[in-house]
Amino acid sequence: MTAAPEEAVPRRVLFVTGRLAEPGLRRTLAEMAPAFAYDVAVMKITVAALMTTPWIARFLAVPAGTDLVLIPGLCEGDTAAIADRAGVRVEKGPKDLRQIPEYFGRAAAARDYGAYGIEIVAEVNNAPRLAREALRREADHYRASGADVIDIGCTPGREFPGLADTVRELVDAGMRVSVDSLDAGEIRTAVVAGAELVLSVNRSNLDVARDFAGTPTRVVVIPDFGEGLETLEPSIAALESWGVSYLIDPVIEPIGFGFFASLERFAEVRRRYPAAQLFMGIGNITELTAADTTGVNALLIAICEELGVRAVLTTEVIPWARGVVREVDIARRLMHHAVTRQTLPKGVDDRLVTLKDPTVRGYPEAELRELQARVTDPNYRIFADRDVITVFNDEIFVRGTDIHEIFAQLGVEEATHAFYLGRELMKARLALTLGKNYRQEGALEWGYLTPPDDRGPEHVRLTQRSKRSRERRQAKGGA
Repeated sequence: MTAAPEEAVPRRVLFVTGRLAEPGLRRTLAEMAPAFAYDVAVMKITVAALMTTPWIARFLAVPAGTDLVLIPGLCEGDTAAIADRAGVRVEKGPKDLRQIPEYFGRAAAARDYGAYGIEIVAEVNNAPRLAREALRREADHYRASGADVIDIGCTPGREFPGLADTVRELVDAGMRVSVDSLDAGEIRTAVVAGAELVLSVNRSNLDVARDFAGTPTRVVVIPDFGEGLETLEPSIAALESWGVSYLIDPVIEPIGFGFFASLERFAEVRRRYPAAQLFMGIGNITELTAADTTGVNALLIAICEELGVRAVLTTEVIPWARGVVREVDIARRLMHHAVTRQTLPKGVDDRLVTLKDPTVRGYPEAELRELQARVTDPNYRIFADRDVITVFNDEIFVRGTDIHEIFAQLGVEEATHAFYLGRELMKARLALTLGKNYRQEGALEWGYLTPPDDRGPEHVRLTQRSKRSRERRQAKGGA
C-alpha cells in the first residue's frame, strides 16, 4: 500500500464514499480519532467502487477549508479530474476503508523514506556458457530490478572469448560492470573494456591490481585461500601503496560451513579497519538455503547496514532466489531507514511481507448483517477474515470455512456465475489459510510480488438471482 504523500499535512479532509460504505467509514473515522478535522461526502451511489473520478468531479461539493479530498482507492480515473474542479489536493485512499488509519499513520513515518547506502552487484552466473542475447536479457532484468552493477561471472577453466565485447555492450548500454574472476588475463580484458570493479584479488593474483593505480577501478580484496584474516594485511598494504581503491570481503560462508564464524570475521575486519568499505557475497546464503529469500535478505541487509558493508553480491540462479535483486533493493532502503533513524523496520514498507499480510482485518458478524440490511440487490458480497468466510446478498447470509458447503447453500446454477463465485471463494479460502486479507474481485497482496488488480465489472455481469431465489420471489408475486 502506498502511503499518503508528504507535500502537506492535511488540516481538514473530505472523505468520499457511497451509501453502503457510509456507516463503516464513519465508524472507522470515529475509532481513529484523527488529528485533523474531517467531513464525509456520501455520493448518490450504492457501491463506492463503481464511482469514476469524472462522475465524482461533477457531483461533489467540497466544503470551505478542505485541503485534502480522499476518494476510495478502487475508483477509476485520474484524480486530476476532481482536483482541477475542486481546487484542492485529491488522493486515492486505500482499497479497504479499514486501512485509512494505517494510510495516514504511514505518511509521517515515511517522510524522506527511500535512501540507501548499499550498492547491489548482481551476478550473471557462468556468463561464458550463455548466448549473448540471454546474457543481455539477464543484465537488463537485474538493472530493472534495482542492481547498481552488473557482474560478469566467469567460469574457472572455461575460455571466454566474448568477454571484452560483452563488457563493452553493457557499458555502452549505460550499465556499470564488474568482472568476477581470479584470472589475471580475464581481469585485464574486462577492465580495459570498461569494467569498474574486480571480484576478487588476494596474494595469488594481486599483481594485476598494479595496472589500476590512479584509475577509478576498484578491487575486492579477500583473504588468501584457506588462510585467516591476517593475510588481508599485506594485500591491503600493497593496494594502498599503489593507490588502488578497494573493498574488503572477509567471505561469508554457507550455513553449516561456518556461517556464524564468518559473520564474526566481518565484525573483526570492521574493528581492524574502521574506515574501510566492506563487501559481502550474500548469494552464498540465499542460493544455498532452502527458504523464502525475502526474510533472509531482510536480515542479511540489516547485518550489512549495521556493519557498514557498502556493497553486496547476489544472483538469481536457483528458482527460490528469483526476485532477490528486487528484494535487496527494498531491504536496503528499509534497513537504512531503521538504522539511521534508530527505529524498528516496520510500519513503513511491507513489500517484503509476501506470504502473510502485516495485518488481517476482521469483520464482526453483527457489522456484516447490518451491511446486508442495506443491500437491495442479488449481487453476492464476499468477506473473509482470519476465522470465517461470509457470503450474502439481499436474501441469503452464509458463514463458514468450507467453501463447498458455502457454495451449496447459494443455489447457483448458471455456469459463468458459478465460475465467478468458485474463483472468489477459493481465493477467500486461500486468504483464510495463509492469514491474508481478502477483497472481492481484487488480487491478494503478495508484497512486492502483488500482480495488477484483477477487479472488473464481473459482479454486474456474472451475479444473478439463483433459481431458488427466483422461485421464492415468483411465489410471493415478485419480479
